Amino acid sequence: MHSLCNCGRYVIPVSALLSRKFNRSASCTHRYFRLTRSDQVLGQVCKRQFRTVCTATVEQERDFSRAVPTAVQQKPAFRAYLDFKALKADLDEHVQNCKNRKSNADPTKVASLYDQYCEATQRVDRTREDRNSNAKAMKGKMDPERRQSLIQQGKSLKESLAQLEDELESLQDSLQREGQLVPNLAHPSVPVGGEEAAIEVASVGEQRTFDFDIRDHLQLGQELDCIDFDTAAEVSGSKFVYLKRAAALLELALVNYAMQKVVSKGFIPMMTPDLVRESVLEKCGFQPRGIETQVYSVQDSPLCLTGTAEVPLGAIYMDQILAEEQLPIKMAGFGHCFRTEAGAGGSASRGLYRVHQFSKVEMFVVCTPEQSEALLEEVADLEKEMFTELGLHFKILDMPSGDLGAPAYRKYDIEAWMPGAQRYGEISSASNCTDYQSRRLNIRYRPKATDAADAAPNNGSKQKAKKVPTEYVHTLNATACAVPRMIVAILENFQQADGSVVIPEALRPYMGNMSVITAP
Repeated sequence: MHSLCNCGRYVIPVSALLSRKFNRSASCTHRYFRLTRSDQVLGQVCKRQFRTVCTATVEQERDFSRAVPTAVQQKPAFRAYLDFKALKADLDEHVQNCKNRKSNADPTKVASLYDQYCEATQRVDRTREDRNSNAKAMKGKMDPERRQSLIQQGKSLKESLAQLEDELESLQDSLQREGQLVPNLAHPSVPVGGEEAAIEVASVGEQRTFDFDIRDHLQLGQELDCIDFDTAAEVSGSKFVYLKRAAALLELALVNYAMQKVVSKGFIPMMTPDLVRESVLEKCGFQPRGIETQVYSVQDSPLCLTGTAEVPLGAIYMDQILAEEQLPIKMAGFGHCFRTEAGAGGSASRGLYRVHQFSKVEMFVVCTPEQSEALLEEVADLEKEMFTELGLHFKILDMPSGDLGAPAYRKYDIEAWMPGAQRYGEISSASNCTDYQSRRLNIRYRPKATDAADAAPNNGSKQKAKKVPTEYVHTLNATACAVPRMIVAILENFQQADGSVVIPEALRPYMGNMSVITAP
């Protein structure tokens, strides 16, 4: 019958109070103030959380609920180890970065809150020193008047400290709420603007010419009896699909091909959970509670369905300190992705291009700051190698500021030519998130000592060597294979006049050496 205060201690809800099925000793230990009506005590409210923790009668419940503030901001779900000093030092750059990204974050407000927080911390420290001095002065013999004066002074300091600590905690919460909204800085080469400002880095292959009427993947899937949206709509709703026959084999082939390819490049294969805690999603830069969130939440549970294996992969090393010798750590996860696709629509989203559930192989890298830029080029080259082997025509784009998610420092998108839609469609991306995610997930590493002098004292003493301070790692993510869009690109690019589809040679070993998909 208990619920949790945001401080992590038990708080008794009104429903439990009315039924009297509660343990008084389990209540929150924060300081309270009383709510009264005439001489009757209606209950108590936690000063920090404004949550009810004391008894109330049925007649008093309406008055009690009116007395409790209703528009109270919740505490941040987690503490991010943000570098507020760096933000303040580069405030103009952060302000301009938010404008370039069209972000609603307010770095100026964050800098102001940080100043207030620092001042409040100093006031709390001074008051604690005064309280400690008062406690020391109470020791020993003294006349009664002097002792009584110190007692009164101690009470006053205790009350002042309690108020200052509450103010400090409130400032810290505000600082975290506002600070967590500030996006990562962007690479100096990132173009400024919307999607139209993207810079083409490379183009591979050429658009195929057809001497017959082109079918899109939906028509091909129906004629080949391998894609069934109608039945899935009856079973699960719109934007769900049954892949069957050759399409089911094609999904398995793509997953196995992609996984074998990345493992050959040193990535550790992983099968990841499809459900993660809401706080983990937030730490990775996703917004599970936004108005147009892409995240499915599980009712009456702290869990959410993942939209990408990036999230469970990123959380593997949460709250850990790694040795520099372990880095870089390269992982490749296979997972099912679930997305609400809120706000998505139009002809560009037809069929398999945008669905609520799909399979994906995701690459994720944990590395040192010095390694991250080179590793971004490495994973982008690996994507390029895979899609070239599959015979696709595609282009690589350096994405502009307006198209970067909050965590991304730099992002490359790969768009393949899709003849059925007569346009390019995104099939993959690769992002360097620098320390944006690691400061939220609290993933650090300890640099190795640069020389013997750093590793041990040189005075011949047995004093232990000082540990090198830890630093936050950098993280990168990249898509090895998003199955539905790859199926779209393969069906439309390799279709034949008779309605059959030629299977790319690289995939044939994973499809029992099948070379052509034909109607059953």
